[in-house]
Amino acid sequence: MLNWSWPGFFGYLVNPFILQGVFTTLWLTVVAILAGLALGFGLALLRRSPSRLLSGVAGAYIWLFRGTPLLVQLIVIYTALPELGIRFNVWQAALIGLSLNEAAYLAEIIRAGIEAVPKGQVRAARAVGMREPQIMRYIVIPQALKIIVPPLGNSVNGLLKTTSVTSVISMEELLRRTQVLIQEQFQVLELFTVAALYYLLLTTLWDIVQRRIERRFGRADQPLAAADRR
Repeated sequence: MLNWSWPGFFGYLVNPFILQGVFTTLWLTVVAILAGLALGFGLALLRRSPSRLLSGVAGAYIWLFRGTPLLVQLIVIYTALPELGIRFNVWQAALIGLSLNEAAYLAEIIRAGIEAVPKGQVRAARAVGMREPQIMRYIVIPQALKIIVPPLGNSVNGLLKTTSVTSVISMEELLRRTQVLIQEQFQVLELFTVAALYYLLLTTLWDIVQRRIERRFGRADQPLAAADRR
């Protein structure tokens, strides 16, 4: 007979220790995606730089962080860097690792969105005297967003689950706190089910938000698309 405790299951659903882990997962995701976006945007611009040096540095960064596991990156940041005198506490190491890793992927998403904007529109903007920052702000970014938003939303969804990797450096997010309670209560199935339900809840709620954002940008792009056809 399945050794399942319904009282334990429902109790863990509202357990403050678990709920704090859910909150930690949320703020890790939010901060990491914002930091990743900022760094990723800079990397995308460097990748498009006419300077081979700058483009090469950005390309090497993306190659390194996309080509190695996040798990290894976190361990290096948290346990190897102290050997060089560079020390971070757990939450600093988790945020740095997640942000640096996410930036490498977001950089390619942003670069693809920017390069998808018709070059004729950029040349026309230059012809009427617009400066590069103005072109980027008023011409390139608004159109690139319709390409960037869907994969960006998927990145947020993935990051919500990827935060669980930080448990290896003892970051007390949802998975880590679930494991701690398992060691104390020995109710493995109940606790992992609760953790899975919370991850499912978070990703489902984000999916709803993402669809609304995509519909909004889709409506905003319709007049532009019609103008392009003319």
